[in-house]
Amino acid sequence: MCRRFDSARHHERPASGPFLLKPIDGAFTARNTESSRRIIPELCFMDQPKCPECGYDYPYEVDDALWHCPDCEHQWNPHEVASEASLTALDANGNLLSSGDSVIVAKDLPVKGAPKPIKAGTKVQNIRIVEGDHNIDCKIPGFGSMALKSEFVKKA
Repeated sequence: MCRRFDSARHHERPASGPFLLKPIDGAFTARNTESSRRIIPELCFMDQPKCPECGYDYPYEVDDALWHCPDCEHQWNPHEVASEASLTALDANGNLLSSGDSVIVAKDLPVKGAPKPIKAGTKVQNIRIVEGDHNIDCKIPGFGSMALKSEFVKKA
């Protein structure tokens, strides 16, 4: 939240120019040296979404519906991210699963083309819920990217 620059709390001389910029609680506030208190609202980034990949606080808008993160180079549409967050699935015990959860494989799962099955008790972290018959996308250690059915996993 943007807070006003209070000259009583900060006993510093103004920098050259009409404004003095100070970071307070992560937001930049400004004091006009000609008036006692003033805020520049353009410097407050309260409506900006965070990057869903790395969590960077200051991405920028490329298009009307597209945002870009300069830190990890990820581009996304905030409306699509919100719709992905609303997808849910139920595990073998009836618990609600959502994207980012960790699950444990409930029984041995044979994999086509692999010499061995995925063993029961294998922990899978950071799942992603998608639409379709195999509604979990994940990376399983030792196997790589897989699509699983939610009825064969338990929430960790």
